[in-house]
Amino acid sequence: MGKIISLANQKGGVGKTTSAINLAASLAALEFKTLLIDADPQANATSGYGFNPQDIQNSIYECMIGEATAEEAILKTDFDFLELLPSHINLVGAEIELINIEGREELMRKVVHSLRDQYDFILIDCSPSLGLITTNALVASDSVIIPVQCEFFALEGIAKLLNTIKIIQQRLNPDLNIEGILLTMYDSRIRLANQVVEEVQQHFPQLVFETIIPRNVKLSESPSFGLPTIMHDAESKGAISYMNLAKEIVERNTVKE
Repeated sequence: MGKIISLANQKGGVGKTTSAINLAASLAALEFKTLLIDADPQANATSGYGFNPQDIQNSIYECMIGEATAEEAILKTDFDFLELLPSHINLVGAEIELINIEGREELMRKVVHSLRDQYDFILIDCSPSLGLITTNALVASDSVIIPVQCEFFALEGIAKLLNTIKIIQQRLNPDLNIEGILLTMYDSRIRLANQVVEEVQQHFPQLVFETIIPRNVKLSESPSFGLPTIMHDAESKGAISYMNLAKEIVERNTVKE
């Protein structure tokens, strides 16, 4: 039975989608069957794998409202072990359309849990908000990765998200765990970045991943080619860092016999 992990942070620009794209590719490169679910209306994870969101007929949105099955929506990628359940701009309207539906927080869980036996890992790229779609993703997940940019307001952002996770644990998903806090966009030359790393590690010593994602040109370039960084430049620091993260996550989770 596969592990379902959301990548979430209500703050934008922290490397959340970059992490989702590259972690999924790295797990696939390690030959773990992986599904990446794009649950962000911006659909950047979808375009990051070379698909045009405007051409998407069936997305996670159609699956959630019952207009399509997951099998009809899932797309093959260039990785043998990686598939994508794409997003579409229509997901923006889901926040309003689903508000009066009974069990609205459970809709994504029904979709995702029907698929978990087919994969080793299912990753969900959440939108940069704490709205209904992100709530759906957290309710559907076994755990959550919190990407945190190495900048001044890092601890404040973590505190807000941890409070939201606590509420979801109490009311909707008592089995939700924190997979780890992922420090991103790290530049060792900047004193503030080093201070943030020290502070986060001090406050959350059991939660912070050993792997720290550096600022890297190849990580920024690869989405424009519709490729994860491991396919754009496998020797880059960015690609190597996400491969190390994948190995760290695999070590924490026994999913492959």
